Amino acid sequence: MKKVLIGMLVAMGASSAAVAQGNPEAGKELTTVCAACHGADGNSALANFPKLAGQQEGYLLKQLKDIKSGTRPVTEMTGLLDGYNNQNLSDIAAYFASNPVVTGQADPELVEAGKAIYRTGNPKTGVPACMACHGPAGKGLGSAAFPALAGQHAGYTAAQLKKFQSNERVNDPSRIMQDIAFKMNDREIKAVSSYIQGLY
Repeated sequence: MKKVLIGMLVAMGASSAAVAQGNPEAGKELTTVCAACHGADGNSALANFPKLAGQQEGYLLKQLKDIKSGTRPVTEMTGLLDGYNNQNLSDIAAYFASNPVVTGQADPELVEAGKAIYRTGNPKTGVPACMACHGPAGKGLGSAAFPALAGQHAGYTAAQLKKFQSNERVNDPSRIMQDIAFKMNDREIKAVSSYIQGLY
């Protein structure tokens, strides 16, 4: 838990300089190519593409910069951001952040198990409560660029947890998510991902 708190403080300090100053109207004009996978308003229809609507603006900007630089490899986005400058990326982040996310439904059979992980974690294995960083309603923490999770596709969330777990995804400040995901089993990942999909 101490490591998580230290990581949160580091992330808060690091992200304060990266807060987006984007223009949503300008961003809307730049997202035509994004709509094919993420939906015109950022609410993707397919679980392998994340919902961007309602996401923390600073978090989106960091991910866009990481994807463009190659720090976060995303095969489907290879080369798509090459023609955009930092202001363009800020505008795109601002546009998607300004749109409300459309939530899904949690699997009724997984709700209680997912809720337990999200709200209290697993003290026996050292998994902290997800809401400690992402908030009780999954809206995220903008000052620390901790992402909003509410309504995200269960399949996408589970895939990202597994990428953190296997160190395939490493663009996380202080390795907070890698350390947490490593302690989670497949059943916990499936349950909490389903629960997050139904959060609103």
